[in-house]
Order: sequence, then C-alpha cells, then structure tokens
Amino acid sequence: MEPRDSALDPVAIAYVRALLRPRTRVHKIGPVLAAAAFAAVCAISFATVMVLAPPAVTQHLPEDRLGGP
Repeated sequence: MEPRDSALDPVAIAYVRALLRPRTRVHKIGPVLAAAAFAAVCAISFATVMVLAPPAVTQHLPEDRLGGP
C-alpha cells in the first residue's frame, strides 16, 4: 500500500507531529544583564566608599603625648 493510498489525512498528521514536537525555549537575556549591571554598580560604589571613607578605628594618643598638664 503506497502512502498516497492511505486513509490518514496528511494535513492532520503534520498538525499532530507539530504538536508533539518539543518546543524550544526562548531565553530572555534582559533580566540577566540588568542583574549583572546592578551587581557591578553596587560593587564599584562599595569599593569607592571603602577607599574614600576615613578609617573606622582610630588610635588616640595618651594625655602625656598631647602636651597637656
């Protein structure tokens, strides 16, 4: 029996095969780039603040070295 003599509708078979074909997922790159840019800005700003800020721990001089009474 040749395929032309088949009782199955070729359009319906093509439709079913299209439904059974696994779908390809589209990966969105926008949110990933936004998160990476946000992390980069936070890291650069934190590094800038750490370089420009005065030290958190200071050592005070004793009274006898300040020239007091």
